[in-house]
Amino acid sequence: MDAAKPASERGNKTPVAVIVKRVALSPLRYFATGEDKPLLRDRREIDRLYKRYRIAVMTWITLGYGVAYTCRLGLSVVKKPLIDGGIFTAEQLGLIGSAIFYAYAFGKLVNGFVADHANIRKFWATGVLLSALINIAMGWSTLLWVWVVLWALNGWFQGFGAASGVVSLSQWSSNRERGRYYGIWSTAHSIGEGLTFVGLSALVTWFGWRGGFVGPGVVCVVLAFLLYAFMQDRPQTLGLPSIADWNNDHGAAPADGAAKPQSTWQMQLSILKLPAIWVLAFSCATMTMTRYAMNSWGMLYLQETKGYSFMQAGGLLALNPLAGLVGCVAYGFVSDKLFAARRPPLNLICGVLEILSLLIMFSTPPGHPLVLTLAFLLYGLSINGLITSLGGLFAVDIAPKKAAGAVMGFIGVFSYVGAAIQERISGFLIGRGTTVIDGVRHYDFHNTVVFWLATSIVSLILATSLWRAKVSD
Repeated sequence: MDAAKPASERGNKTPVAVIVKRVALSPLRYFATGEDKPLLRDRREIDRLYKRYRIAVMTWITLGYGVAYTCRLGLSVVKKPLIDGGIFTAEQLGLIGSAIFYAYAFGKLVNGFVADHANIRKFWATGVLLSALINIAMGWSTLLWVWVVLWALNGWFQGFGAASGVVSLSQWSSNRERGRYYGIWSTAHSIGEGLTFVGLSALVTWFGWRGGFVGPGVVCVVLAFLLYAFMQDRPQTLGLPSIADWNNDHGAAPADGAAKPQSTWQMQLSILKLPAIWVLAFSCATMTMTRYAMNSWGMLYLQETKGYSFMQAGGLLALNPLAGLVGCVAYGFVSDKLFAARRPPLNLICGVLEILSLLIMFSTPPGHPLVLTLAFLLYGLSINGLITSLGGLFAVDIAPKKAAGAVMGFIGVFSYVGAAIQERISGFLIGRGTTVIDGVRHYDFHNTVVFWLATSIVSLILATSLWRAKVSD
């Protein structure tokens, strides 16, 4: 038989299985982090490069993530034009909207594990490029199944972003800086939401609903190439020491005899044994349900219950990310400085303020723009503090530092499955509360609002139960 012949007689043919394996592994090899380079000797050169690269990394994970965020929220802005145009119903939009959250949730988990091993420069730029191309494609079809599939794929590639950001933070900032730098990075979603509700509202007003997808898609194609040009791999691949060595910030030494997992994979799996991580995941999930309820349905809610125009509703919702810029940064600094890097006390304060702002928002009758403005500012301040903590910072505190991407992905699964469930429930409740009288739609949001409030209350209870959670060394 041919298999029994020497390799020289068989012509050194490569088996099909080997070829398939090589093709399957080639993308992972492309994304793999680089080899460590010999350590630079000149301390001044090390300091200069560290400062230069840290500024670049922080700038691009913050501004880049903010701009890339616009490719995730286009559907939120165009819901009313799509409903009014008879293209999709509220329940169909709930189905489409849930697709991105389910895909984003599991994409965030898988991509979080991959990102701990990846060259973030290549990894993230690829995700942004593919998300941008999908957004452009969304503008040229009105078939329900096409939208569900494309929006789900968009969620998967959007899942590259958070993992890339938190891994970059763990590689380029040390323990005692974590709250402050994480707070600055967390402003990215506020930047993205602001650009969405103002910029995309204008594009939709000028060019119709397609502008809400094609516009951010084109911008993010450019962004992908900028990320590839200016982001960096791990410090060690540039001949620099680790951030802990450079900043002399190694944390507490393990207790004598304590066995700790050494490999990145072991550390990633160890997060599943931490009860606090599971409670935090459910707390973040219920918080995210409220957050995305306002992001996804806020435009429709304000137009139908408060009588706002399209641009007025977009402007009011833009107050959320505007206040969020302050909320994210303030949370990091205040929790680090006033509470010695303990997150639970500030979680409690932010949770109470968020529920108060929602009560004001939902109970204020039309014709009180100042009250609504203050309520949205308070909501933006508090919810973004919670996003900073429950959405990642608190988990990174608790988990081993080499599992930063993995724990971010784990929390993300719960968060965005929760967001997807919210999307379906909200779409169902809004659809059930809609009546058509003389050809005009009328909306009853009572049950929907009760649902949104309940999720925030559950999140607050769960977060408060972690008052004594221990921080990992």
